[in-house]
Amino acid sequence: MIAVAAENKKTVWLGEFPSHWEVLRIKNLFQEMENRSETGSEELLSVSHYTGVTLKRESLENEDDHLTNAESLVGYKLVEKQDLVINIMLAWNGSLGISPFNGITSPAYCVYRIKGENNPEYFGYLFSTAMFKAEFRRNSTGIIDSRLRLYSDKFFSIFSVVPPKEEQDEIVQHIKTEEEKIKQFIQKKKRIIELLTEQRQSIINQAVTKGEGKWISKRLKFIADLKFSNVDKHSYEEEIPVRLCNYVDVYKNDYITNDMELMNATATENEIERFKVLKGDVIFTKDSEEASDIAVPTFVKEDLENVVCGYHLGLIRADETQVLSEYLFRSFQSKEINSYFEVRATGVTRVGLSLDDISSVKISFPKSIEEQQKIIEHIKTETKTIDTAIAKAEREIELIREYKEAMISEAVMGKRNLN
Repeated sequence: MIAVAAENKKTVWLGEFPSHWEVLRIKNLFQEMENRSETGSEELLSVSHYTGVTLKRESLENEDDHLTNAESLVGYKLVEKQDLVINIMLAWNGSLGISPFNGITSPAYCVYRIKGENNPEYFGYLFSTAMFKAEFRRNSTGIIDSRLRLYSDKFFSIFSVVPPKEEQDEIVQHIKTEEEKIKQFIQKKKRIIELLTEQRQSIINQAVTKGEGKWISKRLKFIADLKFSNVDKHSYEEEIPVRLCNYVDVYKNDYITNDMELMNATATENEIERFKVLKGDVIFTKDSEEASDIAVPTFVKEDLENVVCGYHLGLIRADETQVLSEYLFRSFQSKEINSYFEVRATGVTRVGLSLDDISSVKISFPKSIEEQQKIIEHIKTETKTIDTAIAKAEREIELIREYKEAMISEAVMGKRNLN
């Protein structure tokens, strides 16, 4: 191995790699393609840092959904199998990939074709590493992340390691073999999580729909105060610093607590007054890309310091003389409520619920507060082991994904034994 830093300051960021590998500018490896569709009838492709290049139609939830809002796809860039497609606005985030399909992509993206005897898939993996994403960021033009652009001249000026073709092929095959193992592992863990979640929901559903004593049913608007937040992360000098409880915080956690790393943001006095999060509040997702992810609730189990409810979320504050907040939270986790909201969700690229959809849902609950508390404690006891098992499986998925990223980074730089 040699350290390139000792030879060329411009390539110091590449670190160490086998001494017989070459170092070339990307302009010597790829050429830009500008061929355009004359009919717009080719398969529309999508580019993501999660999935690389995929068929756009496979991401649609319903057959009636539109592939694009564009009036015509004439003039879109033609893509051939094995071409490199880059979303130049998100190259710094790894939004690129080698296309497994022939098709077309947005005119705002760049399409590149490999030169000479090289394996494009090797460079697809190489360019997706944290090291190259950081270099793409350094070479992008713009002030803030949302406006960064990696133009072709800058992309072509970047240096890349170039193993011999035989080693490129070996590295690609090794990564694909490991990826398949990882994929199967994740699929098994996700299936376990699905089964555990179903079991958990069944316990909750039974608890909040059946019980002793007198039960009543009321629409949410008669037992709680409901608001939709419009507070986002944008900062203005005259606004007040706050901690923002955002979509991901709610979607991934049953409880919101002070020890969570919430986003720093700013809000006006009026926004803080309206959307400050208090102990006992129920926060839920009011819109999402998928109907099944709508009305996912979380519960604020303790007093929070300077936390405001963020955009894409709804805030519920129960009238606890009628129904306990935590009971309301559990009701939102039931299959009955989930199904009600899934049916009423509307939208094309992002589906959501109206204030009336949420406020009109009927909540069944024991008239006795004591009985409600018993149900809450029963659910906690019965789901504790399940929650622990789900958390363990989710952590295992997180760890295997971290392993995958490290494995790819090591393999493409010649730091991994491929045998």
